[in-house]
Amino acid sequence: MSLFKKSGFFIFTLLALGFSKEHKNLPGITPNKLKQHVSYLASDALKGRLTGSEGDSLAADYILKQFKKSGLKPLFNQGLRPFRVTDKIINGQSNTFLIKDTLLKTDIDFAPLAFSENGIFSGEVVFAGYGFEIHEDSLKWNDYSEIDIKGKIALILRGDPEIEKSTTPFAKYSKDRDKVLEAKDLGAKAVLLVSGKLFDPEDKFEPLVKGDQPVGIPAFRITRKVANNLLKSQNKTIEDLEKKLNEFRKPSGFLTNQAASGQSDVIQTTAPTRNVAMQIQGNDPYLKNEYVIIGAHFDHLGMGGIGSGSRVPDTLGVHYGADDNASGVAMMLELAHKLASGSKNLKRSIAFIAFSGEEEGLLGSKWFIDSSKIDFKKINAMVNLDMVGRLNESLSLQIGGVGTAEPFKKMIATFCDTTQLKPILADEGFGPSDHASFYGKNIPVLFLSTGAHLDYHTPEDTWDKINYDGMVKISDLSLQLITELANGAKLEFKEAGPKTGSSGRARRKGITLGIMPDFAGNIKNGLRADFVTAGKPAALGGMVKGDIITFINGKPVNNIQDYMFRLNQLKRGETISVEVLRDTKKVVLVIQL
Repeated sequence: MSLFKKSGFFIFTLLALGFSKEHKNLPGITPNKLKQHVSYLASDALKGRLTGSEGDSLAADYILKQFKKSGLKPLFNQGLRPFRVTDKIINGQSNTFLIKDTLLKTDIDFAPLAFSENGIFSGEVVFAGYGFEIHEDSLKWNDYSEIDIKGKIALILRGDPEIEKSTTPFAKYSKDRDKVLEAKDLGAKAVLLVSGKLFDPEDKFEPLVKGDQPVGIPAFRITRKVANNLLKSQNKTIEDLEKKLNEFRKPSGFLTNQAASGQSDVIQTTAPTRNVAMQIQGNDPYLKNEYVIIGAHFDHLGMGGIGSGSRVPDTLGVHYGADDNASGVAMMLELAHKLASGSKNLKRSIAFIAFSGEEEGLLGSKWFIDSSKIDFKKINAMVNLDMVGRLNESLSLQIGGVGTAEPFKKMIATFCDTTQLKPILADEGFGPSDHASFYGKNIPVLFLSTGAHLDYHTPEDTWDKINYDGMVKISDLSLQLITELANGAKLEFKEAGPKTGSSGRARRKGITLGIMPDFAGNIKNGLRADFVTAGKPAALGGMVKGDIITFINGKPVNNIQDYMFRLNQLKRGETISVEVLRDTKKVVLVIQL
């Protein structure tokens, strides 16, 4: 049993008094200092700090310079840990597609999909309807029941037969990638996806967007004109097939008696980026080999656009990311300066890590975890600062991970002045930020955030909207927590919730926010949460009883049907933004499913 469990609040009180005595004459964290950092990191010059961009590099250089000014020493090498990330996806020069001996034109007749596997293919083309193999009690549809696509090329319609409806049981089976993977599982060599006229009247190819991993077989989009050429020997057209499938709801699959061949060539270009990792070495002869890690990510969304994660993807412009997460980086820099000034009082070493690639899937923190030579058992805790710049009049500070070590709740109760901050505690260690990478390695974590807002992931998240006085309050609490983690007893890790978000292609069953919605539809242009279940995603994300859900991931929710349709589009482990009306005020919540 740890010292904390034995001693309780008596030890905490002594530590709090000792902290005040030790640090009262050290340089303070001020609003102006925090503003200097945020205003630079969220400036036009850094152009939104997209991972792997020039702005991302400038941010890393700035952070390293500030750490060095405070007297920190490199944790590894010169304080930088380089790695590479996917920059963009482009068509290679080897993309080819032939019907008989006719060579078709890339980006005019056909185009590879972003998740296409590179490779050469040839074979007979088989029409496979919508590419469904559904065996639910309430829905059965199998486009493969009358055909064998093993070793063949599957021609599949995009979308589903109820595309005109706002809610449909087909929705969760209609993604392009899922259809290709289904065909691959059944032995297809390649897949050709085509848009019916009802699904996409303009029949345009979407730009290649990074995000999906290769699916394992070549996958092309082709135009309706090309598809109709493949179908002409059967006297059929895509327009007629789509119409019949939608009208009669009867699966259809048949041989086209046409052969095709080609080669997929999708290139994922990479760009260099780096984590910044510096440390304050502890002074205890034994404990100095243990660490407390303070983390904050410095990347953001760059100029936005489709596939960037922007909540306004049709708007190109600098996504400044002042709160997300220049605020967390600024606080980390000032905490480092403060703690370095009183380093003689620290027993354990404190590592400060600025992560890149968080917005693209926690890439920087995962890279650190995978490549670090630090013994994870010697990390006492990881404290993650992400979006700490919008403390509002409610004084609410979200603190996640408090269930990952027994003393966390007592520490917060001891050190938090509730006249200055109102902590909202969540036990779960997994969450939508870099601390999740550490929790997955059995490391206690704390995640501090003031939560999402209407400017989240838009160009409106600017430095002038940050509450710098509020950041000082959060810095004061963070300083005390970090000092205790550096000097107190070794923590014992406790599992608190799942260690990863589920992924893969498992059929999504029972996706829920954890609310009882207003089934009667008493609210127009929204859906009221009549009850919010404690410990479920909605509650953990800050939703309260009476909130009216108006948007999910930027898409409107006007009624219970819209709400269910939006849920069908989600997957477990996904992080979503939910806009609600609360007492006539708009509030944006970030919820981990």
